[in-house]
Amino acid sequence: MTNSLDLALSALHDPTRRRVLELLKGGERSVRELTDEADVTQSAVSQHLKVLREAELVAVRPEGTRRLYRIDTRGLTGVRAWVDSFWDDALDAFVRHADAAADPVEPARRVGTPPAADAAAPDIADAADPREDRS
Repeated sequence: MTNSLDLALSALHDPTRRRVLELLKGGERSVRELTDEADVTQSAVSQHLKVLREAELVAVRPEGTRRLYRIDTRGLTGVRAWVDSFWDDALDAFVRHADAAADPVEPARRVGTPPAADAAAPDIADAADPREDRS
C-alpha cells in the first residue's frame, strides 16, 4: 500500500472521524457545526480534522473569520481504488467461472451424460423397422 492510502485508512479507523466525514457529505461545515453534530469538544473535532486533512480526506477554505471544511476526494479516490481492486478480482473470478460453465461442451464429454448421436447417422424415426416385411 502507498503512504497516502495508509494515512487514509488509518484516519478512517476512528469512528469519530468517520462521523465527521458523514456530516461533511451534506456539504461544507464549520468546526462549530461539526462540534454540535458530532457530540465531541471543539478541540477534539479540530484534532480529527487535522488528521483527516493530512490524509487528504478533508479540505478547508477560509471564509471571513471561519474555516469551512468539505470532503476532499483525493484521499477517497485512493481508498476507493484500493477497495475496487478486490471487487475487480472477485468479478474477474466470477467471469472466469461463468465462462467455464457456459463453455459449449458436447454432451458426450459431460460427466453423466450419454454420448450424443452422430450428426451423420440417420434419425431413428427414419430407419425402417426390421420387423417390417420388405418384399
